[in-house]
Amino acid sequence: MDDLKFGTRDKRGNWTPHRPAQPAPIWQRPFDARKVIAWIPEYLWPWNAFHLATALLWVNLLIPDWESLATLSFVNWLWLYGLNAVGIFLFFGAFELRYYVQRRQGTRFKYNPKFPADHPSDVFWFKSQNLDNFIRSVFVTVPLWTVVEIVLLWAYANTWAVWLPWSTHWLWLSFLILIAPAVHEVYFFFLHRLIHTPFLYRWVHSVHHNSINPSPWSSLSMHPVEGFFYMAEAWLHLLIPSNPVCAYFTLHSVGFGAINGHLGFEKFELTEERTFDSHAYVHYLHHKYFEVNYGGDGLVPLDMLFGTWHDGSKEADERMKERFRRKKERANARRPAASPAE
Repeated sequence: MDDLKFGTRDKRGNWTPHRPAQPAPIWQRPFDARKVIAWIPEYLWPWNAFHLATALLWVNLLIPDWESLATLSFVNWLWLYGLNAVGIFLFFGAFELRYYVQRRQGTRFKYNPKFPADHPSDVFWFKSQNLDNFIRSVFVTVPLWTVVEIVLLWAYANTWAVWLPWSTHWLWLSFLILIAPAVHEVYFFFLHRLIHTPFLYRWVHSVHHNSINPSPWSSLSMHPVEGFFYMAEAWLHLLIPSNPVCAYFTLHSVGFGAINGHLGFEKFELTEERTFDSHAYVHYLHHKYFEVNYGGDGLVPLDMLFGTWHDGSKEADERMKERFRRKKERANARRPAASPAE
């Protein structure tokens, strides 16, 4: 498939889609009901449908029995960690193998034409972005994911959280699942802005941003502090009447869903004519420019509200540069004036 029908490639080989990133159609003006209706299947499929399917699989088939979960157990934690690690290895690894190891699609639709494996760097363990990202994901963030998970299940098993049955509260629980991606964007935006403050960025978030050219294993490559609070979003379900399936939907949307912004490709080719979208562009721009697009794809347009939205266009570049210029001027104004030489 010719990716230049859908975007342009500069002299360095960087690919940019023709169409700038846009917030969800519900926020676009003028409002167009037909666009909103056409967008609904994309909202549900394939990513959110996948997270719901894995949530049902975990709750109904894979987790230990609820009587056992009423007591915090290392054996249960180890079992859950194994499930999560295998799940991540298969899911992230499938994208990594096909598009970054085998390179079945070459650089078609790839934002940055470089592959991390071809560019060793001292900022990574063993000078390898892939190995560094894999180790941090599987042996740092996934164990913390499992801590959040087992505490969540412990609270439900002991009835310390309000557990609503689907048979009588299906409407409310369905609503929780439908709005969970929007809640995630709000949670992630404010957490992300917090860890971009100078101290936390230097000591915490910079670990994730070492991967300027992200790939699937970059998705959960985080400092332990960031990894824990990122996964802890699932504990919001302990504060409201909910259900373990809803909590797992959030947990898996955060865990497995972290890959969306780190795939590095705009589209994946299924056939010569069919593709599916990665939804990676907005977060790729965050890794490229650092101080834009702190939230998600614009399901809740907080970046637009706070002036940090970047849609990939030249106009957005100019707005970003102007914001950086004003920021630098404010910083210079706060510095004490130098004493005159005597």
